[in-house]
Amino acid sequence: MQYRKSLLFIAALVITTSIQASETARATFAGGCFWCMEPPYDKLEGVLQTVSGYAGGDVDNPTYEQVAAGGTGHVEVVQITYNPEKITYEELLEVYWPETDPTDAGGQFCDRGESYRPVIFYHDDQQKQLAEASKANLAESKPFDEPIMTTIEPLEDSFYPAEDYHQNYYEKNPIRYKFYRYNCGRDKRLEQLWANEG
Repeated sequence: MQYRKSLLFIAALVITTSIQASETARATFAGGCFWCMEPPYDKLEGVLQTVSGYAGGDVDNPTYEQVAAGGTGHVEVVQITYNPEKITYEELLEVYWPETDPTDAGGQFCDRGESYRPVIFYHDDQQKQLAEASKANLAESKPFDEPIMTTIEPLEDSFYPAEDYHQNYYEKNPIRYKFYRYNCGRDKRLEQLWANEG
């Protein structure tokens, strides 16, 4: 009897874990400073968590100083955990584009270098196809003349969460965050690029 109860418990645990896994998915986007990429997603229904981090490099457990200095291949990213029954990957992509400068491959706004370049990191083939379709649609309808330099790359196993003080920086340090964002010219450039969207 005890053996049977154990089997039932294990079966229930497996089913519960499968359900939990099927209820969440992840998306990973690079659009310059990761501090600025968390807020647009945190406010969306269906987004469960955003984590600032580093992706795309070839150094294990990189530090902020290493990534900022360059040479590790990593890019600052935000990784989004979401419920695909409440918000789709396509909808996350729609939020992504107007939060970035797709015309700038050398960084974003005042932040320069490889660690700030715009990238959509896909987790599977479906995300790759959707990202490519989204980029193609933007190329046809973009409200600016310059070519789109944002790349679409596989995430593989290269995501590392950033240090704790970077997480939710805009909430922990709202004044410093606003000061940085303004001085970096982010909102001014976004307005120039996307004012005529639609």
